Amino acid sequence: MKNKNNIKKILSKTPILLLFVSVLNDYDLNYLDYKYFSFNFSYILIFYYSLKKSESLGYTYIFIAGLFNDVVAGTPIGLSSLMYLILCVAASYLRNITLRPNLIKDSVFFLITILIINSVLFFALNLVFNYELDYIHQIINITYTFLFYFLFSNLFDFFENYFVGNNNVR
Repeated sequence: MKNKNNIKKILSKTPILLLFVSVLNDYDLNYLDYKYFSFNFSYILIFYYSLKKSESLGYTYIFIAGLFNDVVAGTPIGLSSLMYLILCVAASYLRNITLRPNLIKDSVFFLITILIINSVLFFALNLVFNYELDYIHQIINITYTFLFYFLFSNLFDFFENYFVGNNNVR
């Protein structure tokens, strides 16, 4: 029984591990080297766990992961942390106003949130820090991030229900 509880404790820390692996492996997880394929797994992970299981990822871990992401991606320090925390605030807001959770409503709100986040990111990088951004890459990244939210939301639900054993996923 004690061994089973230890395994559940370790599995409950998987979202934090996934977050740090995703930010340390690059900004958009484009391993396949396709020119027109990229998505932001960190956004999906942070939004899902901030929405469904807010105790799984702490704001401190999310902030530190954003700092690591800035170092790896070469963006100004603190910018990714700000984007991640805005994502957490949006998910928290949705969690508090929603009576009946629905994947479609959650995903539409996620799309609106990542559009706002990427607009703020674009403004900060392009206008304030004079970084050159590829518009097509940003649009593709937003589109695939939105589309993959459906897949990863179901995978995370499955993981939480069957491996961690928490039936209280929102």
